[in-house]
Amino acid sequence: MSPFYKLIIFLAALLLVRAGYAQQEPTTAPQAFTLEQCIDYAVTNSIAAQNAILDQQIASDKVRETVGLGLPQVSGNVSVQHNDQLRRFFGIYNPSSSFSFFPITPGAKAGDILALQSPFQLKSSGDAGININQLIFSGSYLVGLQASNAYKDLSFKTANQTKEQIIQQVTKAYYSVLISRERANLFDNNLARIDSLLKNTIALNKNGFAESIDVDRIRVTYNNLKAEREKFLKLNNLSFDLLKFQMNYPLDQPIEVVGNIEDVKVEADLKDYQAGWDYKLRPDYKVLEANQRLQQLNIKNQYAGGLPTISASANLGYFTQSNDVAGLFSTNTAINDTGGLGPDKWYNYSQFGVSMNIPIFSGFQRHYKIQQEKLTLRKVENGFKSLKQGVDLETKQATTNFENALTSLASQKENMDLASNVARITKIKYEQGVGSNLEVVDAENSLRTAQTNYYSALFDAMIAKVDLDKAYGRLITTTNSESK
Repeated sequence: MSPFYKLIIFLAALLLVRAGYAQQEPTTAPQAFTLEQCIDYAVTNSIAAQNAILDQQIASDKVRETVGLGLPQVSGNVSVQHNDQLRRFFGIYNPSSSFSFFPITPGAKAGDILALQSPFQLKSSGDAGININQLIFSGSYLVGLQASNAYKDLSFKTANQTKEQIIQQVTKAYYSVLISRERANLFDNNLARIDSLLKNTIALNKNGFAESIDVDRIRVTYNNLKAEREKFLKLNNLSFDLLKFQMNYPLDQPIEVVGNIEDVKVEADLKDYQAGWDYKLRPDYKVLEANQRLQQLNIKNQYAGGLPTISASANLGYFTQSNDVAGLFSTNTAINDTGGLGPDKWYNYSQFGVSMNIPIFSGFQRHYKIQQEKLTLRKVENGFKSLKQGVDLETKQATTNFENALTSLASQKENMDLASNVARITKIKYEQGVGSNLEVVDAENSLRTAQTNYYSALFDAMIAKVDLDKAYGRLITTTNSESK
C-alpha cells in the first residue's frame, strides 16, 4: 500500500474517532431559574448562607457543650512507675524511743540525722483507677445554660439578617438581567424597523423619489444602532455573571432567567407600610436585641461567680507495688492486711467526697468586672439609639426614592409612548412623500432615547421597591409571600 493511501486511511480513522468523541460529549442545557428559585439557590449555596448555617450548628453544639458541664465527668488513669533510686527519708536517730522507723544503726549516736530508704516502699508501683466528678450546684453553670441558648438565638437571628442581604442582592441582580433582556429585544425591534426603512429608502432612491444622501443618513443610523447593539450584548453577559456570583452559581455554566418585566410589581401602598411599622420587623434590630440579652447574662454570670460551688467526687481503683516492673504483673501472691495470702498483688481502693468552694475575697476583681460588663451593656443600649436613627433615615430616604422613581417612571412611560407615536407618524409621512428623511432620523433617535430612559427609570423603580421593602423589614416576608 502506498504512503498516500496510508495517510488517507489514518485521516479517516482520526475523523471517525473525533466524531465518536463529539457524540459522547454531553450538551449542557442552561438551567432555568425564576426569581424565587434564584433566591432559594442563593440561600442554600452562597458562601454567606453556608457560613450562617455553620454558625447555627456551632451554636447548637455550644448549647450541648454547656449542658455537658453539668453531667458526670468520668476519666480513667493507668500508671506504672519505677524508681531506680528511691527517695531518702531523713530523721533524728533516737535508739531509746519505743517507736522509730529507723532501725538500729551501728555507729549512729542519739541525735544524729539519718538518711535511709523506707523499708515500706518498693521501687515499682502500679495504679489503675477511675475519677468521677459531679457538679451539684454552680450559679455560673445555670447562667451559662441561659447564655448558650441566647447565643443560639443570636445565631439564628444573624442567619435571618444574612438571608435578607442575600435576597436584596439576588433580587437586584435578577432585575438587572430582566432589564437587559428587554433592552436586547428592543435593539432587535429597532434594528428591524430601521432596516425596513433603509430598504424602502433605497427603493425610493432607485425610483427617483429620494436622494442618495437620505439613504446614507439612514444607513449611518443603522450602522450606529448595530454597533451599539453589539456592545450592549457583550455588557449584557456581565449582568448574568453578577447574578451567578450573587447565587454562588458556577460562572462557567450557562443559566437562563424565567420571568417578564410585566410580572414585577413596583407599586406599593406607603400608608400600609407606615401604619404597621415597627423597629422589631428589622432583622438587624433583632440581632441587637439578642446581643443585649447576652450582655445582660454576662453581668448575671459575674454576680453568680460569687455564689458557692458544690461538687461531689469519687476515686475508685487498684494499686500495687513490687521490687521491679515485671513483678507488678506477676501472679505471685502477697500477704494481705489480715495476715493471709491474697489472690493477687492488686488491691482496690475507693474514695468519696463532697466539696464546697466559697468565694470570700477576690481583691475587688469581680466588682470591677461587673462594672465593665455594665458599661458594655450601656454601649449596646446606645446602639439601639444609633440603629433607630439610622433606620428612620433609611426609611425616609427609601420612601422618597420610591416616590420619585414612580414619578419618573410614569413620565418616561408617557415620553416613550409619545416618541413611538411621533416616529410612526413621521415614517408614514416620509413614505407618502410629505415628510423629510431628516425628520425620520430625528424621530428614531428620540424614540431610542425615550426607550432607554424608560427602561432606566423602570429599573430604578424596581430597585427602589427592593430598598423600600428592606428599609421597612418586609423583604423576607414579601419574597416568601410571592413565592407561595
